[in-house]
Amino acid sequence: MRILIADKFAPRGCEALRELGHEVISEPGLSAGDLPTALADRRPEVLVVRSTKVSEEAFAAGGELALVVRAGAGVNTIDLEAASRRGVFVANCPGKNAIAVAELAFGLILALDRRICEANAELDKGVWNKKAYGKGRGLYGRTLGLVGYGAIAREVALRARAFGMRITAHAPHIDRDHAEQEKVQVAASLDELLASSDVVSIHVPYRESTRHLIGARELALMPEGALLIHTARGGVVDDRALAEAVSSGRIRAGLDVYEDEPSKGEAPFDSQLARLEGVYGTPHIGASTQQAGEAIAAETVRIIREFTERGSVPNVVNLDAEHTGRFTLVVRHLDRVGVLAKILAALRRHQLNVQTMSNVVFKGADGAASATIVLENEPDAELLDDIRAHEAVLGADLRAM
Repeated sequence: MRILIADKFAPRGCEALRELGHEVISEPGLSAGDLPTALADRRPEVLVVRSTKVSEEAFAAGGELALVVRAGAGVNTIDLEAASRRGVFVANCPGKNAIAVAELAFGLILALDRRICEANAELDKGVWNKKAYGKGRGLYGRTLGLVGYGAIAREVALRARAFGMRITAHAPHIDRDHAEQEKVQVAASLDELLASSDVVSIHVPYRESTRHLIGARELALMPEGALLIHTARGGVVDDRALAEAVSSGRIRAGLDVYEDEPSKGEAPFDSQLARLEGVYGTPHIGASTQQAGEAIAAETVRIIREFTERGSVPNVVNLDAEHTGRFTLVVRHLDRVGVLAKILAALRRHQLNVQTMSNVVFKGADGAASATIVLENEPDAELLDDIRAHEAVLGADLRAM
């Protein structure tokens, strides 16, 4: 299988894919604009990306494309609707960069609290200013509010506990059992969390429902002197509103992501927000550690191996989980060529749409198999009798879901 890697990718990952017998084309310098031409010319069946956008035009050009792997967590840079229209699987690598992002988030918390960057800048200029920088508030006993409670937020909480912080979290579907076990208080609302936290750290994906989740109204709820840490995705915070809040002196911020950040690894970046006193910034490097890169590469290899060897796609994000059908047909049959084809042909004659299907084989030299077929509508008695009458069918059962 031909695989195009259109972003930086751990060398060991490329080697592992080649060891599996795949043709690997590594072009980490490809931009979103270059991608459609590259897909048309290279004709890969699998595309691996990190930050490179995969647009409608890219999917239209990639006629052979069957799988796109986002070597990271968020998939907001991939046109999922375009992928789904063409039957292209999209998968990601959730949680593999959680420790790396958590480390950066907590680094920003510590740096802001102790004003490390300003102190270092003055030392570089030959200024010893212990009077100004010896007034850090300290983290022990203060409250950290987590917006979102996924893998990254949990890693941040782990580090915050080591510093003696109290932890509060809010998420639409929070795992309350896990929160209770880890001594994380669950806030009843986002407003409650913002108003009661000395440090707020954001860990939610970017989608339409989270666009400007933190805006002027939400920032106004934060206590005087609070810190806002944003290592999620540009757009979750209203950057203009944040700039106004920081300029007023009410809060300070540690940022790794921005609404107007460049898509390339190196580019000019003229950001009023990033230049403000009271803002510490990094250029979207939260997941960019050697450890995270190797973990993500290993997960990417696992996804591709499962897809090529078994036809399954771990971590797939663009399947319709709700459209699962209403009836399950279980057909036990002899493991022979053509049996499933005849069963599917019978379903087609009766205008029955298959939602999902799996087939497993039992042990034994002359083994049997069992096919589980999820149907949108109920098959009639005539079809079931036809299937049961097939010489290779051992039994067929229909179950309502």
